[in-house]
Amino acid sequence: MNTEIQIEFDKIKELWSQLAITEYAKEKIANAGVLLKELELRKELRDTTNAREMIEKLGAPPLQSVTEIMEIMTIAERGDCLTPYQLERVEKVLVVVDRLKCYLAHGKQFGNPLAYYDENLDVQKDLREEILRQIRNEMVDDHASKTLLDVRSQILRTEEAMKQKAEQIIRGNKECMADTYYVTRNGRICVPVKKEYKFRIPGIVVDKSSTGSTFFIEPTGISKLYEELSLLRIDEDEEVHRILYTLTAMVSDAAPYMKENMKMIEKLDLIFSKGKLSIDLDCTEPKINLERRIVLRGARHPLMDKAENVPLDFSLGGASAGPDDANAEVEAVGAGPADANAEVDTGSAGPDDANAEVEAVCAGRFAASNIRGIVITGPNTGGKTVAIKTVMLASYMAQCGLHVCCKEADLCMNSNYLCDIGDGQNLSENLSTFSAHIKNVLEILKEVDQDSLVIMDELGSGTDPAEGMGIAVAILEELRKSGANFLVTTHYPEIKEYAKKAEGIVNARMTFDRETLLPTYRMVIGEAGESCAFYIADRLGMPEHMLKTAAEAAYGDGAAKEYSFHNKGELAKASTKRIAKEKKSHVDKTLGSKFQIGDSVMVYPDKKIGIVCEPVNDKGVLRVQIADRKIYVNHKRVKLHVKAQELYPEDYDFSIIFDSVADRKIRHDMERKYTEEIIEHEAE
Repeated sequence: MNTEIQIEFDKIKELWSQLAITEYAKEKIANAGVLLKELELRKELRDTTNAREMIEKLGAPPLQSVTEIMEIMTIAERGDCLTPYQLERVEKVLVVVDRLKCYLAHGKQFGNPLAYYDENLDVQKDLREEILRQIRNEMVDDHASKTLLDVRSQILRTEEAMKQKAEQIIRGNKECMADTYYVTRNGRICVPVKKEYKFRIPGIVVDKSSTGSTFFIEPTGISKLYEELSLLRIDEDEEVHRILYTLTAMVSDAAPYMKENMKMIEKLDLIFSKGKLSIDLDCTEPKINLERRIVLRGARHPLMDKAENVPLDFSLGGASAGPDDANAEVEAVGAGPADANAEVDTGSAGPDDANAEVEAVCAGRFAASNIRGIVITGPNTGGKTVAIKTVMLASYMAQCGLHVCCKEADLCMNSNYLCDIGDGQNLSENLSTFSAHIKNVLEILKEVDQDSLVIMDELGSGTDPAEGMGIAVAILEELRKSGANFLVTTHYPEIKEYAKKAEGIVNARMTFDRETLLPTYRMVIGEAGESCAFYIADRLGMPEHMLKTAAEAAYGDGAAKEYSFHNKGELAKASTKRIAKEKKSHVDKTLGSKFQIGDSVMVYPDKKIGIVCEPVNDKGVLRVQIADRKIYVNHKRVKLHVKAQELYPEDYDFSIIFDSVADRKIRHDMERKYTEEIIEHEAE
């Protein structure tokens, strides 16, 4: 029983996780669950509210992933030298810390408690300035130290001298050169010398062309300059490493403060991700109570399109959040805050019924404080399942410290969230729909207590209606005894009667407009609904005669007269695919015995005499040898002349007639030993 998946909280987590930046926050979101400590839950909800307010007033906070920085801190503390790239990452994070500190400081003008987290951030200004001064474009900057600047200046002068020397040699020995410019080979400056003049230019042969006609020679004068350059580069490397180690030591010293900064960034990322989710889903901060009260005004399922979703007004287990409890309760009964009569009219009830219901509410018949369970009935596709999932999802989100998709919410804390939704059929475990339901229900009944919230969809379905109804009543009775808050959906009329009489349970219905034959997706607490299956089937095109048969089967003879159906005709048959049957052969089964090998027959129309060498096959064709050739012919063109028994003795070897002497010899050899000879037959 995975409640999060059944109520689709796992999909809410996916949306939530996409709004987080750090891996820490994403991991916390993936493992998020309901909070059971009231103090902790109220703090989490306040944080969500404060985060939303700050985002709305100051925009999104400047946050970034810190996973790489934590690894860099570990390297620095271990004593390894950080690269210029890693030092730049440190500097960029310090910039983020500085910006985040300023962002939070601006929030103080609004008195937002989250703004005071800025006191836990240390911008490490000195470290940031040193890195910024000495590291640039992932390299140690020339001006990082006076020594490095001097060495790199000498390197540039030496490289320029080497180039000038090479150009001078090329100009002075044009006849020996294969080209008019110098080249670099293996990091050395060389002049291109023709093969026949290679001994005219003193120096070291570094490379030669692919044809061998050109030698690339480093002149002796350039070689001496290259030695000076190599020493200068060693000095440069030493100075660069000295600077990097110095900066690494500074990072190592600042590591404890940096780690605290990272933890604060991760914590704030988690908090602000809740605020972002609240804004994206257009949520409201719920009130929390310990009185087993659930009140929702204008609630929506967060995964449904807001433009198409019909808001849900719901109340269970306690007085509503408004100042006038009776009036607020009427809102849950009607279609909206001031539309009770209209909603009752939709359900085909008169004004007197509406007034009677209002009086019943005010008198306490449906007093929320006495109600622990609601049995919801109504048409298929009427929104029953969405309604109970919306109630549980709202409660679950609130107890995870998130805001709720509604205009107003007053929700109780629950120790358990237990649900049975979907058919649960599992072929690998050999579970039918009903078996899966019962297995899940039994697990729920083992865990349920007075602080639980339970939802069950299509209670008692998937088996014999009479037995399913009985089991559903037994389950409801156990839930009622447990004292838990519970919502169930059903189509059984007997369960509606049970809910009407049982203490602490009340009926509710999802309204249905019979004029348009469409559900309105609104809940009326205190009334039992009907499934409207006949009306829906009629709207979807089921013929009148079928619906009348169904009505009489369900409610007895004469029941069909109470309904008015629209589809008078028959179902239009659709064109379907047809099975292609195999055509059976009409060949006479006795033909196989009519002609035997060796029979003398006459073949028409030529009237030639031949001998049967293959009997009739299933296509009615046999093979006849005429003179020196064998032919296939239909049995209708053949007439028996003399049977084989009259011409040849018993067990006669017909190969003497049908095979050549050479073939008979090969066949004889095949029977005695292995041979590579083959017997060739005439083409058919």
